[in-house]
Amino acid sequence: MWTVEKRYRRIEEVEIEEISNLMVKVKNCPWRQTFHIQPEIGLLNDPNGFSFYNGEYHLFYQWFPLGPVHGLKYWYHKKSKDLVNWENVGIAIRPNDYFDSHGAYSGSAIEHNGNLYFFYTGNTRDENWKRHPYQCIAIMDQNCKITKMEKPVISEIPYGYTDHFRDPKVWKENDTFYAVMGAQRVDETGCILLYSSPNLLEWKFEGEVQTSLENFGFMWECPDYFELQDQGVLIFSPQGLEPDGVMYQNIYQSGYVLGEKLDLKQKTLKHGDFIELDRGFDFYAPQTMLDPKGRRILVGWMGLPEIDYPTDKNEWAHCLTLPRELSIHEGKLIQKPIKELEKLRKEKVEIDTEIDDETRRFKGFYGESYELNAEFTNSTAEEFGIELRVSENEKTSIKYDSRTKQVIFDRSLSGEPVGETFGTERKCTIGSSTLTFRIFVDTSSIELFINDGEEVFTGRIFPSKDSRGIQFYAKGGAVKLKATKWNLDKCTIEKNSADKL
Repeated sequence: MWTVEKRYRRIEEVEIEEISNLMVKVKNCPWRQTFHIQPEIGLLNDPNGFSFYNGEYHLFYQWFPLGPVHGLKYWYHKKSKDLVNWENVGIAIRPNDYFDSHGAYSGSAIEHNGNLYFFYTGNTRDENWKRHPYQCIAIMDQNCKITKMEKPVISEIPYGYTDHFRDPKVWKENDTFYAVMGAQRVDETGCILLYSSPNLLEWKFEGEVQTSLENFGFMWECPDYFELQDQGVLIFSPQGLEPDGVMYQNIYQSGYVLGEKLDLKQKTLKHGDFIELDRGFDFYAPQTMLDPKGRRILVGWMGLPEIDYPTDKNEWAHCLTLPRELSIHEGKLIQKPIKELEKLRKEKVEIDTEIDDETRRFKGFYGESYELNAEFTNSTAEEFGIELRVSENEKTSIKYDSRTKQVIFDRSLSGEPVGETFGTERKCTIGSSTLTFRIFVDTSSIELFINDGEEVFTGRIFPSKDSRGIQFYAKGGAVKLKATKWNLDKCTIEKNSADKL
């Protein structure tokens, strides 16, 4: 039973033996990933502080070390030279001050005066368990030494808003720093607040960002504003949206609005419709950064709050998505896996054939972790698709229904169930006559990029070890198929011993 006391234990107070026992349980889990960021032990959630500094990429994540639950949150630090192979640096921010005593919550990073500044939310609770958030600064030098400021830089919640006030995302424009903050109005509707600062230490509340989304959920988490191809983009994670057709099927959503650049003086954002970033089962709280090559790169949490996962019994939960490069095409954000992931490719097999009212397997098309690219053309079939991680009793289906023009991701037979309360299928409409799937399959996840990133589906799956088959099929007609599969190398990720967590 996860009591409050257990959820708020500190790793610093735990014996090495207990940590070692947790690590053994995690190591024995059959669903450990091979090329995704995942926690050594415990629970991982939001990506934080995603940045490029001192010649390396830095990525932090929310972390509760002592079990697969949302407890006392630390920031854990990883760094990389290529966004593929990652080094464990260790704990970055510890919740050991009055202003973050109940968790170092989400935030962002920006380089300033030769250092990397973190702007994050400190979570606190009083004796009546009432929350009070503080917005805090920590500073990292070139040796990755992190020092927290002695007091918060924003101590009060603006009038008209509740204690759901968190997740600052910072950027600089001319000589001024700006930050957007996720918030909830006193009428329990979600919104974004804007702050400004000349130096990252003194912050002024500018006001609420005016959008055309009224009564759009009860809280907006993890906002991220940036400009791309001369347009303004606001990403956020609204909580409390009701399902609408094939949209908003998860417990909480993540998406964006695209339009004119944010008017910082008027605090207005003119934009189009809210569009979900990912149409799959397990995606939340994404964060982006601008890298030295001029790419806008996104990483998301491959998980959701308030959902149990099969890895829980092995004392860990969740991972991060692969990094995705963003662009805009025809009024929509396009997401493509970063090119560096091609470094992982090993043995390659290809096919060029026709599938005619049948299900077929091909030599070399099997495995637990791989990249699979498939192109379907000239279809007369009512339905066609791919079945992954197939065994006698298990499979994960990605199919196209020609009648409804929908791509359907079906994990009803994927293995141990997860999140079934919210359904076992996710769908989106694709009208193209040519359909391309670029699929990254890891031990317990699938990331599907459709038509060069026009739509993306992310989902955790928990199949048996012997579910390794790949099948292609067509029903009610034929389809032309070209497919290429690469086995993928495991990422080089330094492992920590229990005394170095």
